[in-house]
Amino acid sequence: MFDLRDLYMQVIVDHNKAPRNFGVLKAYNHDADGYNPLCGDKLHVYVNVNDDDIIEDISFEGEGCAISVASASLMTEALKGKSVSEFPATFNDFQHMVTADIAEEPDEEALGKLAVLAGVREFPSRIKCAVLCWHTMKSAVEDSHKVAVTE
Repeated sequence: MFDLRDLYMQVIVDHNKAPRNFGVLKAYNHDADGYNPLCGDKLHVYVNVNDDDIIEDISFEGEGCAISVASASLMTEALKGKSVSEFPATFNDFQHMVTADIAEEPDEEALGKLAVLAGVREFPSRIKCAVLCWHTMKSAVEDSHKVAVTE
């Protein structure tokens, strides 16, 4: 029988070994740094938002644990093509999912592939690793010049 925990681990390994949208964008108009002092993850997010407020392209670079890299990879895939105005709801949905009770089923309709990261709930100390990229993206689209942190 296929277990959700197995899927969680497979996705983390896959996106950590071959992160999607990794590297500096050639053209971007928003960017931000993120840092998780708990485990040392460092991340930089690059975003190109067009005149219609659509995230035309997004990437990241940095170094961190497997969960941090995989979460950033999945986030970039999920946000590309969405409007910046959709980001706060997606951010809140993701934040709720990773901090919800373990028994609560993730909202797969709202989160799509991101729902697999619900498995991070079983490892409370790793939640900050999963949300670092989201806080960094928030800083980028808000044009904050502060380093996004998980503390």
